Amino acid sequence: MPSILTIEDDTATEAGVVPALASAGFTVDVARSGREGIAMVMAGDYDVVALERRLPDIDGLTVVTAMRGVGIETPVLVVSSTTSVEERIEGLRAGCDDYLARPFSIDEMSARLEVLVRRRMRPATTETSLRVGPPELDLVKRKLIRRDKDLRLSPTELRLLEFMMRHAGQVLTRTMIFEGVWGGNYDPATNLVDVHIGRLRNRVDIPGEPSFIRTIRGSGYLLPEEGMPNDRE
Repeated sequence: MPSILTIEDDTATEAGVVPALASAGFTVDVARSGREGIAMVMAGDYDVVALERRLPDIDGLTVVTAMRGVGIETPVLVVSSTTSVEERIEGLRAGCDDYLARPFSIDEMSARLEVLVRRRMRPATTETSLRVGPPELDLVKRKLIRRDKDLRLSPTELRLLEFMMRHAGQVLTRTMIFEGVWGGNYDPATNLVDVHIGRLRNRVDIPGEPSFIRTIRGSGYLLPEEGMPNDRE
């Protein structure tokens, strides 16, 4: 059974959520503070973490930052009563995978957790690199090799470029990119995709040459396959 760590200080919520998740097929452990949650996630091997954003000792995102800082990529579902666009963007940038707004149904929470678990448990691949034209993405060393230069990528840059290289030659909408890279539902009010595309371009583009990633006005973005024109529209 998939294992979940819930980090939740509200005993009433815990009393309702834990039995329901257990009935849905999860093995559930509970941490009642952020610091306890950090210790448990560092010591355990969980398939997914459900995290209350407002904790009594530290901000929930501090837990996520601590996880990502030591390379723990376990998916995180953040539960919050104030899920403004700004807060969701802050959480996604910190390394969260999905957001769930209060009040919520247990069925929705279970469904979101199941999606995150399935994503993590995709069959392992022996593929260690991707190539689109001359540029090569090293998935193990997390770097892009272009013109004999090694560009180290952040985890988000790596996921974004990997997603686009796996879909080279295909016009990708912002919704497709958001769901493929960050998971969850795309909010048209957020510019998160555009911001990260811009940052990635700044990292990988070569001055005086067309952008590595092409903008398709009114549609989204395209990473051209070898031989395709890659002028920005």
